[in-house]
Amino acid sequence: MARLQRRTMIQLGLGGGLLAGLAGLAVVAGQRTALGPTDAAGFHPVPWPFAADAWPDGRAWASESLDVYVRLKQGLCSDCETGIVSDEAVDRAVDIDRLDPRFRAAGPGQRVRITDLFGRARLYRHRRRNGSPRLAEGIVVAYRCDLVVAIVDGNMADPALRRTAHRFLESNTVQVWVNRLLESG
Repeated sequence: MARLQRRTMIQLGLGGGLLAGLAGLAVVAGQRTALGPTDAAGFHPVPWPFAADAWPDGRAWASESLDVYVRLKQGLCSDCETGIVSDEAVDRAVDIDRLDPRFRAAGPGQRVRITDLFGRARLYRHRRRNGSPRLAEGIVVAYRCDLVVAIVDGNMADPALRRTAHRFLESNTVQVWVNRLLESG
């Protein structure tokens, strides 16, 4: 009789552990599903990593070599006719200081087109939390008087990675989310 009780207790313990493990997996799966799917290029959604500020949180995605942060800043474009045409406008809008408050521009920016939106992109040097140097690209494009602001963090000196990042910004994964925000604003 004592053996039966011991075996039953072990089975109950294992069953309880299995149930707790399944509940934990369900919570993680629910959070992952809420963020959205991984795209074909290997970008998967991650939680917005930055502290709250005056603008609504954006969306963040990561791949093996790039982190992409995108947000909408409504009503910020100072010149709705021309959009973003100067490096100073990129510096003001892009929030690169969220990666490192001591960032430095790596050189002059350039005109950029993401889908049918025009603006500017500029490279910035910054330090990661572990102190290692990194090159990020700030991208700001205008839609009427709203700005779509992106930070792409990775080895942005590599032209292939920059093309990958720009293709991702033009992908349905990002554009469906951006268009939904632009239509609701």
